[in-house]
Amino acid sequence: MAQEFLAVRGAREHNLRNIDVELPRGGLIVITGLSGSGKSSLAFDTIYAEGQRRYVESLSAYARQFLGLMEKPDVDSIEGLSPAISIEQKTVSRNPRSTVGTVTEVYDYLRLLWARVGVPHCPECGRPVLRQSASQIVERLLLLDEGAKIQVLAPLVRGRKGEFRDLFEKARKGGFVRAVVDGEMIDLSDPPALNRYENHDIAIVVDRLAIRSEERERLADSVETALRAAEGTVEILEAKGRSRVSHLFSEHYACAHCGISLPEIEPRQFSFNSPYGACEECGGLGTSKHVNPDLLLADGTLSLLEGVLLPWGEPSGHLRSSVIAGLAEAYEFDPGSPWKKLPEEARHAIMYGSGRMKIRFPYRSGSGNAKGHYEDTWDGVIENVESRYQETKSDAVRTQLHEYMSTLRCTACSGSRLRPESLAVTIAGRSLGEIVDLSISDVLEFFRSLAVDEPIGSGADRHVLHG
Repeated sequence: MAQEFLAVRGAREHNLRNIDVELPRGGLIVITGLSGSGKSSLAFDTIYAEGQRRYVESLSAYARQFLGLMEKPDVDSIEGLSPAISIEQKTVSRNPRSTVGTVTEVYDYLRLLWARVGVPHCPECGRPVLRQSASQIVERLLLLDEGAKIQVLAPLVRGRKGEFRDLFEKARKGGFVRAVVDGEMIDLSDPPALNRYENHDIAIVVDRLAIRSEERERLADSVETALRAAEGTVEILEAKGRSRVSHLFSEHYACAHCGISLPEIEPRQFSFNSPYGACEECGGLGTSKHVNPDLLLADGTLSLLEGVLLPWGEPSGHLRSSVIAGLAEAYEFDPGSPWKKLPEEARHAIMYGSGRMKIRFPYRSGSGNAKGHYEDTWDGVIENVESRYQETKSDAVRTQLHEYMSTLRCTACSGSRLRPESLAVTIAGRSLGEIVDLSISDVLEFFRSLAVDEPIGSGADRHVLHG
């Protein structure tokens, strides 16, 4: 009958003082105590060492030469001992790129899931981006009402400026007769003169037909012709009474409306530690250094001339005679007045810039012989400090400017760490960035309530979803 306890008698290894202990077998046991009380001496240097020693002794002489034999620990006896393994303690680093998901490796499963099951969307307009073959497009079109009248178009230009005379001529020589230009049907033998400074939409008419099952072959030929002409995109105009409904299809992961192409969806696109998935603005950290306006200001009772703006100090030279003078004239304030008494519009412009409004700055040459005014926009103190912080090669200047910076949530990815293209891939309407922001209980509820289609949720994907 198997023993129920692991019995240690007379353990004296290291700082153990001839202790006896019985531990239940097959259970999870935690050994606690003060530093130096002998926890490791009992667990590793006594129990594990003896279990490993006995196991190696049971092997052949040939095998023992590769494993090495541990010394017998200082203990009277150990009964009920099985072959033992010891797992090295792993210290968790305080890496700013580490999260609970990455440390536990759960995030790797989520990346795989979003890459295999996620539905990509256009990061600009939010429309689903679906890749379909010509045969799949034809099958979709045959689901339209029997007899529905359609036009098969090859969209060549979307929202681009130009006259496009060469495009019309090339299409005419290619055997096409008509085109839809800015919503109007035109004859390619007499194309209109387009305004080169306006945006235009141009689509070549490949075919006009009615949806019928016996027209499958003709429809397939027309769709394939349009896909070739428009490099993988086809537009179908369906007549609905006096109006027309547009259906856009693509052979690629590309938004037919915005023209944005997306790469093949891979797990690395959801890794913020990879250049393929990390937000370009923050590098995948979710935070970035930005100027904190509150850190730029000294006592609000001081004026600009008295050094209320810390990066400026007490201004002199060009800063005082040109920049401050020009801003004071444009926003009608006295630069000698306390900061807190300046108009709100003036304070905002000084800090954040004048936008498109040009400021009339006075200038005077070094010799004083030439003077006048020049007009330019004002970027603002915040933009000036951030630019200097990013561009300076001086460690001293960077250290000085760092005093005005704070670590803030990245405005580009809202702290999610991922690129817009990665965040545009969703499952049940949620991006991976949204999921990792949820609590553990909310994440569990999300996956429990997730309905998975059989073709998608089979095999490895079902394993990821259901464990």
